[in-house]
Amino acid sequence: MSLDRRQFLVDGTMFILLTGAATRAWPFIEQGRPQDAPGYDTASHWWAMFIDVEKCIGCGRCVDACKVENDVPPEPYYFRTWVERYTIPPVDPEDATAHQLPIVDSPNGGRDGFPAEPPIEGAKSFFVPKMCNHCADSPCTQVCPVGATFQGPDGVVLVDKTYCVGCRYCVQACPYGCRFLDPRTNTADKCTLCYHRITKGLTTACCEVCPTQARVLGNLRNPDDPIHQLLREHKVHVLKPDLATGAKLYYNGLDGAVR
Repeated sequence: MSLDRRQFLVDGTMFILLTGAATRAWPFIEQGRPQDAPGYDTASHWWAMFIDVEKCIGCGRCVDACKVENDVPPEPYYFRTWVERYTIPPVDPEDATAHQLPIVDSPNGGRDGFPAEPPIEGAKSFFVPKMCNHCADSPCTQVCPVGATFQGPDGVVLVDKTYCVGCRYCVQACPYGCRFLDPRTNTADKCTLCYHRITKGLTTACCEVCPTQARVLGNLRNPDDPIHQLLREHKVHVLKPDLATGAKLYYNGLDGAVR
């Protein structure tokens, strides 16, 4: 008897979890794109990214480079990385208790940049690049019923699309809104840290094109990597620290209004 993908999800999930099929995903990836990088040692890498909000100018080049490099679906609402603009309205000096919620916009994911002026005169405005946080304790890997979403030994959270059944559990579990279902394959998709590049000694496409070096990819297991100096010299924060996901995107200059 043949089962379609969704029947398999309903009827076969418990069997798969009990038989340990989730452990098969990483060998598949090793036989895939990293085969072109025979010198890459997963055990000697633990990837993270430093993002300097104070340097981001909202040009959108990172978003465009990511879409092109990773063949992200062309529709305007699918992104592996995007840029948000936060606008905080000025507080009425006569009302000491006033609290203004930020206005957040991201037209076309910030791919085409932003208007020169913020939407409110006199407001504080800044840009925040966002993407998968490649959490050390990622909620998405915990809810995947078939082990298609997993974390490799180098800390990169990946999706094995040969196992993904399109259940959307990981999409709903991600607290950062970083996942989507690829309409062409009906499988989960997200940032891979340009895995096909970093395993060959290159940086990510978004870091490569950033004109202000607002993004810096780093290997935390390499004591000589420049990311260590950046983390020492700046007071960095992660998004939604209360969730204790072990996020590995470290932001400098992150306003408390950002979630």
